[in-house]
Amino acid sequence: MSKSVQNSLTLASRLLFVALFLPAGIGKLTGFAGTVGYISAVGLPLPTLGAGLALTVEILGSLALLAGFGTRFAALVLAAFTLVASFFFHAYWGAPADQAYVTQLLFFKNIAVVGGLLALAANGAGAWSVDARSHR
Repeated sequence: MSKSVQNSLTLASRLLFVALFLPAGIGKLTGFAGTVGYISAVGLPLPTLGAGLALTVEILGSLALLAGFGTRFAALVLAAFTLVASFFFHAYWGAPADQAYVTQLLFFKNIAVVGGLLALAANGAGAWSVDARSHR
């Protein structure tokens, strides 16, 4: 694969992750009380702290991926966050029968997202990034 195609795909990958995480983080910020309520509803402790942590990870992680700055670290943090959140918020094995199918789809969609983030962490941001410019 040519370097140009590889760099284009890596940039597209970063942008597509931003399209997932940045709106989610902004939604948590603008609907903070609802986010705290949702976290409380699944029984997690310290829901206000959890909501603040979640929106921080999603917004700062997205901005890092967008710029390609600290990409490997940001991708690892987002992967860990997504994996942990999947077990608490998409626990299809405990969902009512009428919700289990959709919850299972969301769980495994998140597992695939984790896989993509791990690939990004392994391969880095590509040439079109702040990371690449700082290693020159």
